[in-house]
Amino acid sequence: MLLEAKNISFRYRKGPWILKDVTLSVGEGERVGLVGPSGYGKSTLSKILAGYIKPTSGEVLLDGRELQEEGHSPVQLIYQHPEKAINPLWRMKDILNEGWVPDQLTLDSIGIEQGWLERCPGELSGGEMQRFCIARVLGPKTRFLIADEMSTMLDVITQAQIWELMVRIIEDRRMGLIVVTHNKALAEKVCTRIISLPELNKL
Repeated sequence: MLLEAKNISFRYRKGPWILKDVTLSVGEGERVGLVGPSGYGKSTLSKILAGYIKPTSGEVLLDGRELQEEGHSPVQLIYQHPEKAINPLWRMKDILNEGWVPDQLTLDSIGIEQGWLERCPGELSGGEMQRFCIARVLGPKTRFLIADEMSTMLDVITQAQIWELMVRIIEDRRMGLIVVTHNKALAEKVCTRIISLPELNKL
């Protein structure tokens, strides 16, 4: 399976271009780092690849076909701030089961403790919430994960644990991973290939 962005350009109404003619591809089993400083459209491109927003021009293809808007998308996005990606009024078990119901083996492998399921988001740390966000997007139909600065707000020990977990999941399931980051050292450690967005973005 192949995820492709073809000649993607994006801007808000008649504002300045954020992305211009960006083309890239990621295959199953690949761990690709998408690196660049702030302001080069990394997060915008992440949302376009996941189908959250439409490009001004260009297209996103999955195995040669346009990404479908309905149903569970095989391309899932994990945000930098887990607290902004979940409903603060729900209990964690309801947040977890929103897209699918993970089995106990999945929860154990991600390090989610049973006692956390009945808690609300405000009762968990950032690292604990991020584990739920990861588990939530790992439904059986997911083939590509996009991690947008996923570990930036976490402490160093939790970062290492989260990335070790992600690499293991990607390898076990032969999924594709796009690591969106300004941290080139992280990308070099986690990824099998690195793409510089400033070099792709023809602004």
